Amino acid sequence: MAFTSAVITFPGSNCDRDMAVAIEQVCGGTVHRVWHGDADLPDGLDFIALPGGFSYGDYLRSGAMAARSPVMQAVVRAAERGVTVLGVCNGFQVLTEAGLLPGALMRNAGIRFVCRDVALTVENNQSLFTAGYEAGQQITIPVAHHDGNYFADDATLDRIEGEGRVAFRYAGPVNGSARNIAGVLNDRGNVLGMMPHPERMIEAAHGGTDGRALFENVVRGLVEA
Repeated sequence: MAFTSAVITFPGSNCDRDMAVAIEQVCGGTVHRVWHGDADLPDGLDFIALPGGFSYGDYLRSGAMAARSPVMQAVVRAAERGVTVLGVCNGFQVLTEAGLLPGALMRNAGIRFVCRDVALTVENNQSLFTAGYEAGQQITIPVAHHDGNYFADDATLDRIEGEGRVAFRYAGPVNGSARNIAGVLNDRGNVLGMMPHPERMIEAAHGGTDGRALFENVVRGLVEA
């Protein structure tokens, strides 16, 4: 089976090429570059990635305008059909604003941009994205965000915790996120949003390879399904 993916680019995206290169190197296959104004996605997609950046200049709220772009209507329909979707950093913000994931991303505690490597704990290793890790494994992935403070009401937090939908958790305080949540799955398990950047940790020359297993497992799980 040939692996086919798409990376969505919004005005202000700045990690779209990084994401496309990571997918090409780790997953192989065809990587389509899709513009925010496109109303349709290529046929037969296995994987859609929403990259980091500052879509539409982060006006209103981070991801709010991008969530209402023409292409996101197609992404929502694809996710609802079961297509695998990954949103990283600004992509995570877009997924929450589009209603594909619960909660919201607010300004970091301390109102400062955070840019450094952080330690994450793998909370759920049973998903398509995380099965290449061990439960409880600590990995290192970089963050670079100003609005990564994950928030949801207590009932929502209890529900996603109880359903095993917290994929990654910060090993210590980073941005004020509720319960140190760094990555969240949807109820079906085919959509993951995370603030850290796994595409920046796929080869030793970048400082580490802890992000590589996420992409490897996506392609393995989809090709072998």
